[in-house]
Amino acid sequence: PSAEMITLMWSFIVSIYSIGGLLGSSSAGYLSVKFGRKKAMLFANIPALLGAALMGLSRLCGSFEMIIAGRLFSGVCGGKLAFLPVYAGEISPKKLRGFINVTSTVFLALGKTVARILGLRELLGSQSLWPMLMAACGFPALVQLVALPFFPESPPYLLMHVGDQEGCKKAIRQLWGEGQHQAEMDDIMKEKATMKNTKILSVLELVKEPAFRWQLYMTVILTTTIQLCGINAV
Repeated sequence: PSAEMITLMWSFIVSIYSIGGLLGSSSAGYLSVKFGRKKAMLFANIPALLGAALMGLSRLCGSFEMIIAGRLFSGVCGGKLAFLPVYAGEISPKKLRGFINVTSTVFLALGKTVARILGLRELLGSQSLWPMLMAACGFPALVQLVALPFFPESPPYLLMHVGDQEGCKKAIRQLWGEGQHQAEMDDIMKEKATMKNTKILSVLELVKEPAFRWQLYMTVILTTTIQLCGINAV
């Protein structure tokens, strides 16, 4: 193919990750309520493993289309990363909740750093090893797929969405140990009562709602300026 066609294909391979991310994030809220935080996170590993397999085998099969499909599936998994901070925050004790929520961002940055290092030509970025580099994203998904079934479901989800009070107590004891946890359950019940009187807005309704206009402007400006601050280059 011509140089222009190669540039076009490469650009498409890079950008399709964002399209997958849009698809994954748009369904994240529904899946986390329908199936629970834990099952939704388990489901999110499927496109990650599929994407890793497609990209890892693309050179062997001589197919750049497999890289495109693999990037799309990886993007879907990346869009579903919204499950992780929600689950981590809900299973952590109240005094550690803020710290635990911050760690997801720290490890996200750490993962990007490790990927950049592994991508050096002296490591996995060489002509012979790049398929292994592309498939490396499946390793964390595989670890989570094996380890996550041993973790309990989120106690707030069990109590607020399923109404399983005994299951909630069991999950709390498994996470935080034996003891009196009635105060935590009371907090969850208060949150549930508050949610009953709160309408969940769709994306379109959020954009149209005047009460959230300035918060929306602020979020958009922050998200946009992050891309301009040079952190991606660093």
